Amino acid sequence: MTTKNPNLLILMSDEHSRKALGCYGNEQIETPNLDRLAARGTMFSNAYTPCPICVPARASFATGLYGHQTGHWDNATPYIGEPKSWGHELQRNGITVGSIGKLHYRNLEDDTGFDFQELPMHLVNGVGDVLGCVREPVPPRWKTRSMAEKIGPGETAYTAYDRKISSAAVDWIHERSNIESSDKPWTLFVSMVAPHFPLIAPTEFFELYDHTGIMPKKSAEVIEHPWLAGLKTSFLYDNFTDEKTRIALASYYALVSFMDANVGKVLDALDESDLTESTRVIYVSDHGDNMGERGLWGKSTFYEESAGIPIIVAGPDIPEGQVSHTPVSLIDVYPTIMESMGIETEFHNLPGDSLIDIAKKADEAERVVYSEYHAAGACSGAFMIRKGKWKMCYYVGLPPQLYDLETDPDELIDLGPMPEFAATLNNLETELRKICNPEEVDQKARQDQAAIVELHGGREAVVKRGGFGATPAPGETAEFISNT
Repeated sequence: MTTKNPNLLILMSDEHSRKALGCYGNEQIETPNLDRLAARGTMFSNAYTPCPICVPARASFATGLYGHQTGHWDNATPYIGEPKSWGHELQRNGITVGSIGKLHYRNLEDDTGFDFQELPMHLVNGVGDVLGCVREPVPPRWKTRSMAEKIGPGETAYTAYDRKISSAAVDWIHERSNIESSDKPWTLFVSMVAPHFPLIAPTEFFELYDHTGIMPKKSAEVIEHPWLAGLKTSFLYDNFTDEKTRIALASYYALVSFMDANVGKVLDALDESDLTESTRVIYVSDHGDNMGERGLWGKSTFYEESAGIPIIVAGPDIPEGQVSHTPVSLIDVYPTIMESMGIETEFHNLPGDSLIDIAKKADEAERVVYSEYHAAGACSGAFMIRKGKWKMCYYVGLPPQLYDLETDPDELIDLGPMPEFAATLNNLETELRKICNPEEVDQKARQDQAAIVELHGGREAVVKRGGFGATPAPGETAEFISNT
């Protein structure tokens, strides 16, 4: 008689920096449910996104491959079902697998490896953000100025959507307790939007932080690198006064707590259905958020706030109350799912490793983690290598950045220009070139993006139409702001 593998519940948030989580050391934020999940499992202190923007990060999450391997560059290059996802592999092995909530793939019709999609969010018109494909030079994105205006207490279509997602997940889990058990486990992917902007949070959560005086620590003046200066000419955050910044950051914290409360409802449903002891739980986010540090909001950079994400794994046979300092990535989730379900994955030739295996081993500080960015605001291809205490940010055609995260965790001192660190930069660049040729990848991304722009009328037409900011919740309509 075969022993059933544990069920698997994957929880994903959107734009949650690991800098905003109690179990990761933030003493100002209230995240009791994720904290209790970490207490009964393993938390990865050095976890990263493979791309700090939604669509390519979620494509990498689905495929276990880097964006440059699959051609997922930006928010107009969605996952459409190829290469095959971990969901396809579960289906091939007869395992029930479904999703509830945000996917950010092309559409509902594509076979992306789910038996069902409940309340799915996909790209606007199946196309997405074509403005983000415009490069050389990158255009200003006027819609971003609304981020300083849509802040504070209140409700949005996103908060209503997240409540529906968590409620549907609770109902689905409760139904499992009434269904005859089988030898096959199930896998459920629950994906919420918070704390993604707009930075408007339900009043009960906003009031937790409204009077705390939370403010970013790093001044906008610390940005000197030309790639980042170019990003700031595209993403127009210059209308954030001190007071707006305070309200916006309080709202971000409040949205994190709101999301945590919804996670708590789903975890409680496992308890109520007597499924906690037979279910592994993975919590991740697609990427982080700059949280106002250095005058930046949203994602799109390799700073720890933006590229750093929480990853927590808990459940049967997972070390409890443990912190793993081995650098990991969303790339590692695919092999984790295969490991959890007892499926061999050697033939996939994936770059990641099982987080379950990593959790059971001694810390491997020298493990290399990689990220890349070719999307909105990028004047050239950007690449990140994290190895040991070092982080290198490599920009095609521009000087690299280098940070010592051990002595400078806030990334205030760029060691890249200093001659004494040339050997360290060379070593990290060698690691980068083991993964890809950044110049060739940059060229391929630009070619693909130029083709998308031409398909939609050319640069002038795309820029004139403008951007719509964030993908609206299902049933809502995207609002474009023209660049003219």
